[in-house]
Amino acid sequence: MAHRFESVQQVRDGLRDVNYLADDGISGVAFLADRLGKPILVEGPAGTGKTQLAKSIADMTGARLIRLQCYEGLDESKALYEWNYKKQLLRIQADRGSDSWSDIHDDIFGSDFLLTRPLLEAITADDPVVLLIDEVDRVEVETEALLLEILSEYQVSIPELGTITAKQIPLVFLTSNNTRELSEALKRRCLYLHVDYPDMEREKQIVLTKVPEVSENLADQIARIVRSIRQIDLKKAPSVSETIDWARTLVLLGIEHIDAQQAKDTLHILLKYQSDIAKAAKELSVDK
Repeated sequence: MAHRFESVQQVRDGLRDVNYLADDGISGVAFLADRLGKPILVEGPAGTGKTQLAKSIADMTGARLIRLQCYEGLDESKALYEWNYKKQLLRIQADRGSDSWSDIHDDIFGSDFLLTRPLLEAITADDPVVLLIDEVDRVEVETEALLLEILSEYQVSIPELGTITAKQIPLVFLTSNNTRELSEALKRRCLYLHVDYPDMEREKQIVLTKVPEVSENLADQIARIVRSIRQIDLKKAPSVSETIDWARTLVLLGIEHIDAQQAKDTLHILLKYQSDIAKAAKELSVDK
């Protein structure tokens, strides 16, 4: 299979072209994942661009994005595959005159009766695919076992059909918000990438990229204020996506220079807990 990327710089440039500002660390891991054929485990605080990285890689490569959104209680019928029981029942009823159960069995457990879910769909796809396994830390430890065969061998074992091997190796991203510790077996199969809050200059550039109407002066103020708010002891620090929402809000309100009162009046865009809003408002009053 041909490599997707020629160099780390090509990854960085390609992501910038689809409005994702990556540093050399992010670009380097994506490049190595392609060359080594390994998944990427992306950990970090919520809202720092982990999911968007997978979407942007799909955009820049022209690949189809297949997403598995993880949640508590996820099982193989939603992640891997399940049989189309209604269709099987109809076939059994249609073949009631058959003398051979084995013939019926082989018929109803064929690929025509298989419902593919994201994991199986990704490895059986003919076209280029980016597989996003989002918020993998939400599933139970036992459910991680569903992923291990795919992430190590890129194959799925189905008792009735045998082993289905990938037609191609998809580029796989697993994201985690660190709500629980993932198993060593899962981590061992992945390249590791930690995506943290950007530094002030990079956040400013993100705002300028995502909100074209914002001025450079306003973007600089936004990045500085958000940075100072993140240094407060909060239940939930503002994410990059919330910074962008705040920038859009300020542009809509026609604000070019942010004073303390305007910042306090719009804190609900950045922060989602009343206790955090109160702390930030107090800090802004002190700064004033």
